[in-house]
Amino acid sequence: MTKRKTILYLLLVLVLVIVVGLFCYPKPYNDLVDKYNLSLPHFPETEFRLGLDLKGGVHLQYEADLSQIDEKERDDVMEGLRDVIERRVNIFGVTEPVIQIYGSNRIAVDLPGMESIEDAIAWIGETPLLEFAEERPREEIERIIQKREELQGLSFEEMQEVEDWYIAFEDFYQKTELTGRYLEKAKLSFNQTTYAPVIELQFDSEGTKLFEEITERNIGKTLAIYLDGESIIDMGDGSVYAPMVNEKISGGKAIITGQTDINVAKLIVQRLNQGSLPVPLGEPIVQKKVGPTLGAISLENAVLAGMYGLIAILCFLIIFYKLPGLLASISLIIYCMILLALIKLIPVTLTLAGIGGIVLSIGMAVDANILIFSRMREELKQSKDLLLSVENGFSRAWSSIRDGNLTTLIVAFILYFLGTSFIKAFAFTLILGILISIFSAMVISKLFIQVAAESRLGKIKWLWS
Repeated sequence: MTKRKTILYLLLVLVLVIVVGLFCYPKPYNDLVDKYNLSLPHFPETEFRLGLDLKGGVHLQYEADLSQIDEKERDDVMEGLRDVIERRVNIFGVTEPVIQIYGSNRIAVDLPGMESIEDAIAWIGETPLLEFAEERPREEIERIIQKREELQGLSFEEMQEVEDWYIAFEDFYQKTELTGRYLEKAKLSFNQTTYAPVIELQFDSEGTKLFEEITERNIGKTLAIYLDGESIIDMGDGSVYAPMVNEKISGGKAIITGQTDINVAKLIVQRLNQGSLPVPLGEPIVQKKVGPTLGAISLENAVLAGMYGLIAILCFLIIFYKLPGLLASISLIIYCMILLALIKLIPVTLTLAGIGGIVLSIGMAVDANILIFSRMREELKQSKDLLLSVENGFSRAWSSIRDGNLTTLIVAFILYFLGTSFIKAFAFTLILGILISIFSAMVISKLFIQVAAESRLGKIKWLWS
C-alpha cells in the first residue's frame, strides 16, 4: 500500500469515527456550537428505542371468542388475530410490540413506552370486527318499516306496550358468514375514465367462494360493510351507503364505487385493512403496567455488564497480543460505536435479548482478531518479514473467520424469520453485529496493524511476538 493510500484510508476511518461518535453522543458537540454561536449544523439528539423490559409499558391479556370457529381452524384464526393486532398497534406508533398466543384462545399484548392502561385498551379496542351484510327479504323490511311507523311519536315506555315493538329497532341488513377473516387486502385505485376513487377488495380462496355465493343471491340488491356493528361507509348525514351488486362476482375481487371524496375513500381503505379482525375480543382479562423503574434497573445492569465485559476483553487482547492487541482494542471500540450508531439510525428497539445479541457479536469480533494474531505469530516464528507475516495472517485466517461467521449468520437468520419478537430482537442485533465485526477486523484492524508494521514500531520485535 502506498503512503498516499494509507493516509487517505486513515482519514476516512477518522471521519467515520467522528461521524458515528457525534451520532451516538451529539450533546457535547451541540453545546459547543451553541456556546460559541458557530455556523455549524446540529446533530440530532435522538434517544435509543427501548423495549418493554427496559423502558416499561403496558401488558394486556385477552381471551378470544372462538365459539363460532371450527376447532380445526382455531390455530389459524389465532395467528391471524395476532397479526391484525400487531399491525394495528404499529399504526399508532408503538415500536416493537410483543404479541404472543397462550393456550388455545388467549393472546398477550406488550406495548413498550405506553403510560396509560386505558389508552392501550382503547387502541386494541379500536381493532374492530369487519362484517358483510345482505338485505333482509322484502317482507321483513316492510315489517320493520311498518313497526317503526307504528311507534313514531311514542315514548320508550309506551313503545314497550306495543306487540313486537323490538322489531322496529332491527336493521334492514342481516349479517352473512363473510367477515374480515377472509379479506386479504383493500386498496385505492381510480376509474380510468372519470378518475373517481375506486375501492378494490381481494378475498382469500375461502372468501372468494363465499363472496361469489352472496353476490349471486343478491343481484340487484345492496351489501353493507360493518366495522364493530357500524357501517364502514358513513355518508355524514346519518345515512349509510351500501354498494349495489350488479352481477355475480367471481375470482375473489370486488370494487366499491360511488365515492367522490378521495379522503373518504382513503379512510375506508384504511379501515378495511385495519379492521380485518377474525374474531371479536372482549375486555382484557389481565391488565398491568410494567414500571420504568424495573426497566431502568435492568438497563443499568445490562450496560454495566457490557462495559465490564468489554474492558476485560480489551485487557486480555493487550496483555496477550501486545501492540496488535492494543490496535485491535481501538478497532473494537470503533466497532461498538458503529454498531450503536446503526442501532440508533435504523432504529432498532433494544430489549435485554437484543443487548445479549450485541454482547455475543462483540465476542465474535474478538474471535476474528485472535485468529488473525495467532496466524501472524506462526508466520513470525518461521522468521518471515513482519509485513509479510501481517499479510499472511489476515489472508490465511480469513477462511476460518468467514466460515465461523457464516454459520452463525445462518442460524441467526433462521431465528429471525421463525422466532417470536424477543428472539427476533436477539437475532437482528447479532446479524448486524457480525456483519460490522467482519468489516472491523478485516478492514480497520488490518489498516492499523499495517501502518504500525511500516513504522518504527515494526522494528521492535517484542511488541509483535
